[in-house]
Amino acid sequence: MARIITERLIVSLLVILGSLVLVFCILYLLPGDPVLSMIDPSSMTPEAIANLRNQLGLNEPFYVQFGHYVFSMLHGDFGKSLLNSEPVLPKILKHLPATLALTLASTLISTVLGVGLGVLSAIHRNRLIDVVARIVGLFGISMPTFWSGILLILIFSVSLGWFPAMGSKGLITLVLPSLALGFVGAGFIVRMVRNSMLEVINEHFIVTLRAKGVSEKIVMYRHALRNALIPAITIIGIHIGDLLAGTVVIETVFSRQGIGRILADAIMSKDLPVVQGVVFFSAIIYVLVNLLVDISYVFIDPRVRRTQ
Repeated sequence: MARIITERLIVSLLVILGSLVLVFCILYLLPGDPVLSMIDPSSMTPEAIANLRNQLGLNEPFYVQFGHYVFSMLHGDFGKSLLNSEPVLPKILKHLPATLALTLASTLISTVLGVGLGVLSAIHRNRLIDVVARIVGLFGISMPTFWSGILLILIFSVSLGWFPAMGSKGLITLVLPSLALGFVGAGFIVRMVRNSMLEVINEHFIVTLRAKGVSEKIVMYRHALRNALIPAITIIGIHIGDLLAGTVVIETVFSRQGIGRILADAIMSKDLPVVQGVVFFSAIIYVLVNLLVDISYVFIDPRVRRTQ
């Protein structure tokens, strides 16, 4: 087991280093001059603009800029915002709790709704609840997050007045954006759990358990569900990464303060250090989530340990 975890850790570190290189290269190759987005060109002379570009190190060769970038990142220095000289890392850490709360709440909603409906759909195949679960899954997959967010605002905020449409203070402001993100994830999880459960139900060991007189509830919830959870956990892990990306849209729609919102603002203003910091930080969280998912396989399914 220790060897499996060590291998996963090494692979995760390589992925983080790869994302570090990829983020820098993409932003380096983007067209446009970050200095001109910081200032009003008409208010400064060309010499002053050139001096500012030199101070920021933007005239250095690619490999020099990349070396400074990697060295600083490895020492926890994510640079300063080009707009207001605010250090990037404290800015990310300040807004991270709001994004994590939104991600966790959305994951909880999508997992409970997706796994619950997926299991009921498989057990009651071709009945009314199966049809309802499949419709919920289809709607969840089909609806873009910004559309479901606007729909929730119109129904529960504008028409009914139950929840605020904007803001990020208090748990009540978390309800609508969590539902908008969670419902999308639930659509994928319903389908995955339903298909996995149907495959497991037809396995020989399930038939054997039934032949031995084991009750249907124990067969389904102790044996079939446990074996069907592996692909569901994979989807949930991937979905958490998608949620981090989806917060960019949802935090903008609901005017929430989070790293998704500051990423959108940084992209609009070409504030490259902030963009690099948020994207790299998100990549680290995504890799850590998938590392935990990989390690969970070892504990959930003994076959993984044997095959390794």
